[in-house]
Amino acid sequence: MTEVPRHIPVLVVLPPRVLLLDIAGPLEVLRIANTVQDRVRFDLVVGAPRIAIHSSVGLRLSGLGRLPETVEPGTVILVPGSSDQALGPAPDPQVDAEAEAHIVGWLRDTVRPGHLLVMVCEGALLAARAGLLDGYACTTHHESCARLAAMAPRARVLENRLFVEDRDRFSSAGVTAGVDLMLHLVSAWVGPAASIATARSLVVYMRRGADDPQLSPWLEGRSHLHPVVHRAQDAVAADPTREWSLAELGRVAGASPRNLSRLFSIHAGMTVTDSISRARIALARDLIRQSDLGMVQVAERAGFASARHMRRVWRRFHTTAPSDTRRMVDR
Repeated sequence: MTEVPRHIPVLVVLPPRVLLLDIAGPLEVLRIANTVQDRVRFDLVVGAPRIAIHSSVGLRLSGLGRLPETVEPGTVILVPGSSDQALGPAPDPQVDAEAEAHIVGWLRDTVRPGHLLVMVCEGALLAARAGLLDGYACTTHHESCARLAAMAPRARVLENRLFVEDRDRFSSAGVTAGVDLMLHLVSAWVGPAASIATARSLVVYMRRGADDPQLSPWLEGRSHLHPVVHRAQDAVAADPTREWSLAELGRVAGASPRNLSRLFSIHAGMTVTDSISRARIALARDLIRQSDLGMVQVAERAGFASARHMRRVWRRFHTTAPSDTRRMVDR
């Protein structure tokens, strides 16, 4: 029986002089995510204070829907930034100010618990004006962090971040960081495999800074563009409990065992054995977090010879024990 996909509504709020890449990048991520899997569908809708606006590059966007009076719970509300140096017709400052004020008022009146607010670049400034960042950690384009802190003194503005996730608020730094944020959200909402496939289709890396939210364990070593290594990693991720030999994995990936080992070292930054071990540890961690199975059963289902073997491999990659993961979930 075919599984009915879960639908996630996404409402894009377009300010005047919208940065085109702020909307095109994240929406392309969601469009492609819809094509690489069947479990989740992102339903995209655009709303604006006017039926037509000019974007940052002068491209006129017309036939736009109005911002709705109500938004159903579970909706992702995406607020992009805008440019003060847009191409095309000279903007009317008063008209644009009225449009921005309309958006700010709409955000203030509409966004409620149960909505997911995603801000790209200076979209965070509009949310700040609406009072929606008070008590939240957030970020924005590096040139606007000081402005954001002044607008939202009760927010915790973090600099040098690609993106920041704080409960139901998600904010990103300038322009292309919106793609990074949306790939992160696809991984969280749909699964790491969909995020990987989407990133590969877009030919982008899954970037992270030292202080950004950690990658899912399933995504470790995937920030590269080499198809041979990705084929091998896809095979392991699909069946991590299998007793993969280097020769067998090489046949799947289309490389000799020696060349596959070399490519893993160069592009994934780890050995083939470590990649397999990490996949099994990721599976074990999921089982610990999502079930009441004992450690012996977890080890067996994750492809380890014993619970002792699992603990030994676990300690190669983590400073805590498997049992600590369960205690953290139980808190």
